[in-house]
Amino acid sequence: MGRIVGLYGVKGWVKVVSYTDPRKNIFDYKPWFLNLNGKSQQVKLLRGRVQGKGLVAQLADVENRDAATTLIGGEILVSRSEFKPPEQDQYFWSDLIGLEVSTLQGENLGVVDSVLATGANDVLVIKGEKRRLIPFVIDSVIRQVDLEQRTISVDWDPDF
Repeated sequence: MGRIVGLYGVKGWVKVVSYTDPRKNIFDYKPWFLNLNGKSQQVKLLRGRVQGKGLVAQLADVENRDAATTLIGGEILVSRSEFKPPEQDQYFWSDLIGLEVSTLQGENLGVVDSVLATGANDVLVIKGEKRRLIPFVIDSVIRQVDLEQRTISVDWDPDF
């Protein structure tokens, strides 16, 4: 959902980068789980707000700058049960990670390593014999996503 990227003030507030759209919606999801250094812990969001061009949050039991410093780099997660199921031809990014990607001709391109938001459309980052960036555009590029078979079929030139 987001990430803690810095400090704000001296009372333990943190700067937050949100992956939600609109970005301030991250404050609507509770509880937060903070994944830091391979460990996940539930944290209570007390307050959050837009501050200038960014977002800031106050978390329970984080009362000063020193305590907040230990949270920098933490990934903000929420339970999947907080979301309504995606509509047809919509997918959670987390469901796409690890899917095998192949061309319409059956040539394996690799697996989805991550997904990037570019503004115009999302982009799949594929790791195979080389790294590929494939736009996630249903029908024209993405021909089929089969979550049960864990595959994605694409209309894509393997030389790209």
